[in-house]
Formats: sequence, C-alpha cells, structure tokens
Amino acid sequence: MEVAVLLAIATALVFDLTNGFHDSANSIAALVATRAARPEHALILAAAGNFIGPLVVGTAVADTVGGVVTLPASATVTAVGAALTAAIAWNLVTWWFGLPSSSSHALVGGLVGASLVAAGPSGVHWGGFTDGRPSGVVGILVGLAISPLLGAVACALLATIAWRLMRRARRRALGPVRRAEWVTAATLALSHGGNDAQKSMGVITLLLIAGGHLTEFTVPLWVKLAAATSLTVGTAFGGWRIVRTVGRGVFRMTPLDGLVSQAGAAGVILGASLVGAPVSTTHVVAAGVVGTGAQHRARHVHWKVVTEMGVAWVVTLPMTALLGAMLFPVWGAI
Repeated sequence: MEVAVLLAIATALVFDLTNGFHDSANSIAALVATRAARPEHALILAAAGNFIGPLVVGTAVADTVGGVVTLPASATVTAVGAALTAAIAWNLVTWWFGLPSSSSHALVGGLVGASLVAAGPSGVHWGGFTDGRPSGVVGILVGLAISPLLGAVACALLATIAWRLMRRARRRALGPVRRAEWVTAATLALSHGGNDAQKSMGVITLLLIAGGHLTEFTVPLWVKLAAATSLTVGTAFGGWRIVRTVGRGVFRMTPLDGLVSQAGAAGVILGASLVGAPVSTTHVVAAGVVGTGAQHRARHVHWKVVTEMGVAWVVTLPMTALLGAMLFPVWGAI
C-alpha cells in the first residue's frame, strides 16, 4: 500500500502541474491580450501569485475536497489515484484543443466515478451545506454552478460603472488602467493559487490519512509547499492555447475590459476560497470576460466560442466520472 500512496501523491502533484499550465493561464489572459504586459513578464507574475496563494489563503477548500470520499483506507488510495489520473487526462485533452474546461469539475467527477465503483453510493459523501459552508459533492456542485454566474454578474456591473466613469477620459487614462491591470492580475493569480492548489492539498492529506501517516485532517506545511511549487512550475510552462481562447476568442478586450474582468473574477474566487468552495477558476474567469463583453457590446462577443466553453463545462463531470470508474481497477492492481 505504501507504494500506491507514494504513487498517488506523485500523481496529485502532476495534476497540479497540468492545472498550472491549463488553468493558471486564465489569470494572465487579459493582461497579455490587452498588451498591458509582455507574455514572459505576465508568466512571472502569475507564477508568483500561484505560489503565494496556497500559503496565505487557508485550507477551507482542502477540507471540503478531502471530505468527498468515504471509503476504507485501501480503497481510498485506489479511488484517489484513479480520479487524479482521469483529471490529468481530461486536462491534457481540453488543453490540446484550447478549451478552458474546469480542473475542479474533472477532479470531482473522477472522485465520484471511482468511489461509486469502489462502494456504490455509500462511498461518496453527498453532503450539502453545513453552517453555511459547502460540504460533499452537492455543496461543491452548487458552488461550481453559482460561481460563474456570480463572475459574469460582478464583471457586468463593474464594466457598467467603469465605462461610465471613464467615457471622457479613455485615452489619457490608458496608462494608469494598464498599470492597474497588473494589480488585478496579481490578485487573480493569488486567488487561483489559493483555490486550485488546495484541491490537491486536500487529496494528498486524504492519502496521508489513508496510509496511516496522519491521524486527523490537517494539511502539513510540506504539502502546501509541494502543491504550490507544482502549480507554479505548471504556470511557468504557459498555456497559450487557453490564453488565446480567453483573451481573444470571446471578444477583443480593451485595457479597461481586462481590468474589470480580472477584478470581478478575483473577488468571486477569493470569496469562494474563504468559505471553502472549490470553484472552477477557469469558468469564473471566462464568465467574467463574457459578462464584461456582453454588457456594452454583445454583438462583438463570439458566442460560438462561448457555446464551446459551455459544452466543455457540461461534459467534464460525466466524462471524468466515467474515466475514474474505468481507471479504478487499474489502480487496484498496483
């Protein structure tokens, strides 16, 4: 079992790596698309934010993710390994096609599929809400469903206010707006790291408990550092296919659009992290871009691209659940 635990932990860090170049690109898409920063400088900013985020935001999301599986120790290791492998495969496929799908959906889908094979419905903590905080699969799904809507609405409202305030000062304000984009991009990167790295922190802690290395669900410092480092390395690889889709595929953003979309998305993701909701940072950012564009020039939004992103949003859970179920026997043989 010890070998399986170590292999599963390594797989969790690989998942973080793919999450880095798949999802972290969202935090710099607007910054690069609006020419507020050169791509290499934006990557450094995103990498720094993604490293710091997991260390300062807390572990509420990790607690939520770690509570999804209710299986015996040996089955837990097998189910988590299968789920992580399914999520990695889905991340790679959607990255190849440039689709900003959700690593959160992929991980939750994989956990549900593998746990159902292991023990049926009793192997999954379905949950809901406890003291206003999400718990189990239901609580996570509600957060995943609501957060993009909140991102779109928040960015639409901010865009309305910003464009009214700036309608007579757009040219002379271009420089300050681009500099402000750096601040909101850094905040978005930090919020992404604080939410997404916690998902792997949660499953690694779960694996340590299953392997008998921990007696209670407390995320060790080395797990935080390992997850943050893996996510940062993944971010350093870029993710330019996703950047092109989010930054230019939805509509051609101005610097003010970039500032607004980053600020709104960062606020939603940070709020979700504090209450323990593992949201899809990809979909919050993409929805924020759509909300920003639709507010003042809806006809310029490429709705075909938006539809493709929506399809990826819908199919990720069932596809990764199926993959997780199929990979469970493979991990069981280890």
